[in-house]
Amino acid sequence: MIRTRVGYAGGNKEDPTYGALGDHAESIEIDYDPAVISYGELLEIFWKSHDPGSRPWSRQYMSAIFPHNEEQKKLAVESMEREKARTHRKIYTEISPAARFYRAEDYHQKHYLRQRPELIRELKAIYPSNEDFVNSTAAARINGYLAVKGPYAALQAELRDLLPPEKSRKLLDIVRARTVDRAVHPSGGLEVQGPFPKPLIPAPS
Repeated sequence: MIRTRVGYAGGNKEDPTYGALGDHAESIEIDYDPAVISYGELLEIFWKSHDPGSRPWSRQYMSAIFPHNEEQKKLAVESMEREKARTHRKIYTEISPAARFYRAEDYHQKHYLRQRPELIRELKAIYPSNEDFVNSTAAARINGYLAVKGPYAALQAELRDLLPPEKSRKLLDIVRARTVDRAVHPSGGLEVQGPFPKPLIPAPS
């Protein structure tokens, strides 16, 4: 992934906020490199990451895919049919054309990073502008690592490609220290808030 942003989509209300969503759903916008990961692979991750056979308790938390073109729509529909055949259940996921995406308030961005003040301090020193921080590939990669506890070696290689050596080394030292701390103190696990994943709006960069 190049970058991710959380926000609101799928509705008609202009300028929604978390406190006044109107008919929008909480969503995630993904910029990706199709030479590295395909739209079909993103769809596979989407289906594996939640239960689309569970009826959402409100539109805010619905399962949805917002394709940007006819090819993406075709792939989304085909993947939903496969999921339906695999589970033998009704699928509640909505597939609707992508319209305007409204970025959520800053305090919603990079949720897992925001639980790590020492990482935020280091990243803000690299990306003083909040816009640059939210759009940062490095911030997206670390946030994803913290969310799913992916392979440390992969994060290490990615950050070394994205940042100067001294910056990547300092961030990796902080990440590794906290990982060891969680291993020693299992009660210090991560809290997951809200449904996962948010409705999918991938757009190639």
